[in-house]
Amino acid sequence: MKAVLQNGYGGPEVLTLQTVPLPSVSDKEVLVQVRAAGLAKGTWHVMTGTPYLLRAFFGLRTPRRPVAGLNLAGEVVAVGSSVTRFKPGDRVYGIGKGSFAEYSAALERKLAPMPRGLDFEQAAVLPVSGLTAMQSVTDVARVSAGQRVLILGASGGVGSLSVQLAVAAGAEVTGASSAAKADFVRELGAQTVLDYRLEDFAASPDGYDAVVDIAGNPSLSRLRRALKPGGTAALVGGEGGGRVTGGMFERQIAGGVLSILDRGHRQFRAVLAKESGAELERLTGLLESGGIVPHIDSRFPLAAAASAMERLESGKVQGSIVLTVSRD
Repeated sequence: MKAVLQNGYGGPEVLTLQTVPLPSVSDKEVLVQVRAAGLAKGTWHVMTGTPYLLRAFFGLRTPRRPVAGLNLAGEVVAVGSSVTRFKPGDRVYGIGKGSFAEYSAALERKLAPMPRGLDFEQAAVLPVSGLTAMQSVTDVARVSAGQRVLILGASGGVGSLSVQLAVAAGAEVTGASSAAKADFVRELGAQTVLDYRLEDFAASPDGYDAVVDIAGNPSLSRLRRALKPGGTAALVGGEGGGRVTGGMFERQIAGGVLSILDRGHRQFRAVLAKESGAELERLTGLLESGGIVPHIDSRFPLAAAASAMERLESGKVQGSIVLTVSRD
């Protein structure tokens, strides 16, 4: 089969299309014929090997799993002896062990039936981004009807879904993005859009009941100023940290300390997405009941995975990027 291999850490140039054997599956795994594979920020971090702390989990000098990618959507072609939820021919989406390939092995517990009304490309961008958005908005920030909610980084894969989820919950949503993406964020349902380069989100006199920080760059003190007493900031991104431990790790610690010092008036909670079939099915329910649609920024063939990663880092993405995989 054709697969995109990563034989080291670095820029998009470390990704190459090669021919490799089909993956074998254990008794708890499913073999999926991949129809589409979504890109996510985590995929970029694994490609570059930064922050370096990641290498303790993915491989010190080279990735332990050479096939790149996590998110997938496709059709089941074989199942392990202990698999009970899926059979050949089922359409599934979820997280595989190397999704930038024609076939991928995936644990049964990390897959779910594809949502009704979505095509393979739309479903493929959902697993990591969708779970992160759902758990940020519903579980950590606990957004509810009538609340004022701020989404920082509202135009990307996680952000565009977070806006839609908060709107579906009945919140009054403000999205922060660049001016070039303002119309897109409004189309998602945000009532107000702030240009993060020119407008200070912390200057709102009324404050926000919840902030979902996907951008990861604002200081926690600014987030505190933006929150009403009793409000919660969901800390998703952490791009401003160092190359060793990364910003997310540092923000987790600082957020916990600030929550204690604030004596419970405001909470700063890190989001670490739970990846499971049960959570994917919960996401499916929200998508189908709330009319939430993943937006595709651009599509690339499997052979152009490096170009897709360059697009991901361009800062111009509105929604998500997907690799399409031919059935031939």
